[in-house]
Amino acid sequence: MTTEKQLESTAFLQLTAVDFSGIYAVHLAAKDERLKMTRLAMSLLSVPFAAAIALTSTKVVDPASLTSWERVPPYLFALVAAFGLLGVLPFLRLIEAVNAHARTARAINNFRLLYVSRLKDELGWEPNLPIDPRFPETYAPLAWPGINVMMLSIVNSAYLTVGVTGLSGSEPNALLLLTSILLVALVHYAVYYVRCNVTRRRRLPRDTY
Repeated sequence: MTTEKQLESTAFLQLTAVDFSGIYAVHLAAKDERLKMTRLAMSLLSVPFAAAIALTSTKVVDPASLTSWERVPPYLFALVAAFGLLGVLPFLRLIEAVNAHARTARAINNFRLLYVSRLKDELGWEPNLPIDPRFPETYAPLAWPGINVMMLSIVNSAYLTVGVTGLSGSEPNALLLLTSILLVALVHYAVYYVRCNVTRRRRLPRDTY
């Protein structure tokens, strides 16, 4: 390689500084996205409680009727089911946010390989940054994004199950309710697992550089 085509070490140092800023911005954007979607989900899921408080305070609903399953008005069950269904939207958006930011971080890791080896050879220094284009994992249920998604799926499942059971007029049974919530949560989990693993198993380019 001729001298004209070689890059100075200072250029690589500048590239490293930009790299640090880029990966930091990716993590900040991911955190901001998760916070926004979590707040939206909590806002949606709190609406049935706010509606019940408003109805009881205006004497539209007798507060004593809310202490018995059979006396709860059907429209309250419908409200719980409806906002449980709306809660699926931030759930799906959280999954897509995790995938999008993981793909961006992987691309940065792949790009980082272009100069990390040169820095190590020329300066004897290697940035403490990941260079594996398969990192981070999109499917990581025990990481904070995964826990966030899983807890939201359980709450959505509880809302949907309670709302539909109340509208159907079925007698409440603790074991049946818990089993139904578990089954609906497993459907949420299947969506999370399949969507993340589609991205996880995507083939890497043949030429790493």
